[in-house]
Amino acid sequence: MMNENNEETTFLNYEQCPECKSNHRDNTGDNLARYSDGHGFCFSCHYFEKSEDEVKKEFKEKTDMITGEYKNLTKRKIDANTCKVFGYQVGNYNNQPVHIAPYYNKEHELIAQHIRFPNKKFIWLGDMEEVSLFGINKWRDGGKMVVVSEGEIDCMSISKIQGNRWPTVSVPSGSASAKKYIKKSLEWLEKFQNVIFLFDSDSAGKKAAVECSKLLSPRKAKIGRLPLKDANEMLVKERTKELVDSIWGASTYTPQGIITGQKIIDLFYQRKKVKSVPYCWNGLNKKLGGIRLGELNLICAGTGTGKSAVCREIASHLLLQGHKVGYIGLEEGVLRSIDGVMSVLVNAQVDKDEVRDKVSQELLDKQIKFISDKVSFFDHFGSAEVNDLMNRIRYMVQSLGCKYIFLDHIGIVVSGITSLENSDERRLIDNIMTQLRQLVEELNCAMFVVSHLRRTEGKISHEEGLQVSLSHLRGSHSLATLSNQVISFERNQQSETENNILTCRVLKNRFSGDTGVASILIYDKETGRLSEGKFNAEEKTGTTH
Repeated sequence: MMNENNEETTFLNYEQCPECKSNHRDNTGDNLARYSDGHGFCFSCHYFEKSEDEVKKEFKEKTDMITGEYKNLTKRKIDANTCKVFGYQVGNYNNQPVHIAPYYNKEHELIAQHIRFPNKKFIWLGDMEEVSLFGINKWRDGGKMVVVSEGEIDCMSISKIQGNRWPTVSVPSGSASAKKYIKKSLEWLEKFQNVIFLFDSDSAGKKAAVECSKLLSPRKAKIGRLPLKDANEMLVKERTKELVDSIWGASTYTPQGIITGQKIIDLFYQRKKVKSVPYCWNGLNKKLGGIRLGELNLICAGTGTGKSAVCREIASHLLLQGHKVGYIGLEEGVLRSIDGVMSVLVNAQVDKDEVRDKVSQELLDKQIKFISDKVSFFDHFGSAEVNDLMNRIRYMVQSLGCKYIFLDHIGIVVSGITSLENSDERRLIDNIMTQLRQLVEELNCAMFVVSHLRRTEGKISHEEGLQVSLSHLRGSHSLATLSNQVISFERNQQSETENNILTCRVLKNRFSGDTGVASILIYDKETGRLSEGKFNAEEKTGTTH
């Protein structure tokens, strides 16, 4: 008889056919004919069995597998016995000495080898499509704990210090593909009470450990931290106790932003006292408890009410307290912004030539020098590209030390974008406010953002002194939601007796919750200043105090 390679073979004997036996048909044991080359054929069910040499040859051709010896890995301080446990051999490939790491599928069948050359380059032999975790074939399914490392050497290092008793496995190809292989072995890993990820201590390893932990059931994944690069370096440098501590002291993974246990206690006792700078008006200061870093403050009012004047008063007050200020007046040129701050400091409207001529040159020189050391202005009239604006703010805070930022106003930023892109105003405001809030928290600065109000449908407008509410903010709910404080100003510009009176109202107060009227401000038409006063309802006038 001829085999599949057309080679002559001779009949040896009859055997029981495994296929017939499985179907309860071969009870006599004589259905399978065995031949001299080892192959067999069943004359009953036509089952064919290849010879052992054919199987070996086929597997060799398919996988190109190699064999080696179990040896001590002296430089790695891993003994031959540990290598034998994991099937890790030392051999030759293309006349080069190599390390051979075996990989198995879910059925614990050897299907691939990871070949490591002296220059640390790797190749795969066999079929790696179905490979599982390195070492998975060694351990039973389930138990108290399994340690997952980032490489075969690290895996064996961890196993050695534990006497090769505790389950230890490794992802096949480092941190880059760790998540992929954890997904493939998820069913097996879920059978353990604790899965400890002990990856390399570099940023890639830390990131991979977190990403892999997310795949497991809540509180099952733990992440160990290594003081050195990896587990093998810990072994080589004889810091095995610390390596063991990294395993047993691994922290349970919790999603980012969730604080539990000791972290809660630490945060409670480690918090710093909140420092604040007082406002320039007592009533507003009493309501809000001062100006604090890390907070976003929204200033809103109707058109022509005096929002810019308010910003200049607060900014100048901060300057006089010794703080640096960043001023972004998008509705006016930078010279107008400089004139505005100077007017507050010299108590005169220096933008008017006839007034400026009456101010002493000595005072002007003194205050402009003071401003030049303390204030940074954004020289840009009109719209500003969002990313550019954020970069300018970041530069003001980080490089120039301006911890108090004024943006007058957000509507200019939005209008510039909508005119170019025909974009949705609300979505743009949401995006800008989100970025501003993130900047405030990231840079730990205080920011004042000016916003306009939407037009009202009633008989009375904001320009006629209509009381402002949060619902009047123009554009998006994010203006109020993302702000720590919302401060409004009301003025009846049409009144013959009260058109210089501003009512300062707190609409939102995240610090204390105290809202309502905070101050009555009197606008001095001669100096352009805003001073705190008392409103006399009977006389319909405002008086300073």
